[in-house]
Amino acid sequence: MKAIWYTRQGAAHDVLQYGEQPEPHAAAGEVRIKLYASGVNPADIYRRAGPNFQMDGPLVIPNSDGAGVVDEAGRGVDRGLIGRRVWLYNGQRNGRVFGTAAEYITISDDLVRELPRNTSFTEGACLGIPAMTAHVAVCRGGNIKDRPVFISGGAGAVCHYAIQWAKRFGARVVTTVSSPAKATHALAAGADLTIDYKSEDVAARIRDFSGGKGLAHVVDLDFGANIGMLVPLMAAGGSLAYFATKGNLTPVFPADDFMRRNLTLSGLVLNAAPLAARRRAQDDITQWLTEGGMQHTIASVHPLAQTADAHAEVQASGKRGTVVVACNL
Repeated sequence: MKAIWYTRQGAAHDVLQYGEQPEPHAAAGEVRIKLYASGVNPADIYRRAGPNFQMDGPLVIPNSDGAGVVDEAGRGVDRGLIGRRVWLYNGQRNGRVFGTAAEYITISDDLVRELPRNTSFTEGACLGIPAMTAHVAVCRGGNIKDRPVFISGGAGAVCHYAIQWAKRFGARVVTTVSSPAKATHALAAGADLTIDYKSEDVAARIRDFSGGKGLAHVVDLDFGANIGMLVPLMAAGGSLAYFATKGNLTPVFPADDFMRRNLTLSGLVLNAAPLAARRRAQDDITQWLTEGGMQHTIASVHPLAQTADAHAEVQASGKRGTVVVACNL
């Protein structure tokens, strides 16, 4: 099969190779998927680039997320899955060395869900890390119906889905953006209010939005930069879930104020999240796809042979949505 791989970590154009690799076959408990699209996420970039991740093996096919058609079922797997359109996550994670930047992948059937025909393969490749992380992060707020929720960076891949989940669960949502175009994008996802963090007083606007009663829940993409601002804006018994901390890896934490408000804090890495939460996310995503109406944002699509360009685009930042690699399209 055609595939992308690396045998050492480094810059995308230095280490990613394109060529032939052995075609895999489904083992017990697995399905084989003919891949049509592979999603590229920041986590894929970090694992390939280093230095905070070790190599998962001597040869790694990158990328976690993807979508395609099941064409083999291993022992113990329902053969009725063969021919089904599916989306998947956790392709290259936790010691699994062969991800979705290839024409085929074999993977546990538990990591696969049906992809309704109203959703393209390219859109299906967006669902793993972005949509599932957003779902788990929003759900950590418990019952948020009719309550104020803050989601930082509402035009980003994860947080754009987080806005949609929060609105689906009945919350009132405020988010930050950095331009009028991004504000339009976040409002289209359902945000009730956008705040331009470059030109507006974010804390004051959030305080007004909550009517001075505080936020019930926060989904944050930069914990280190935002925690000092957020704690005074929280309602008693509120919660914060963060999935990244970019600017400050060791922030000063307002422990006393946090304690007196009885707040709950949770960090989130999808592949280490509780299995029950991940399965609920898979099932809720598939249900919403079947109903129709979930929004997906594709930043760009690259041929498999040009996966290095896709990785470089994600690493450069500034993209809106998910960068996708076309595997068999």
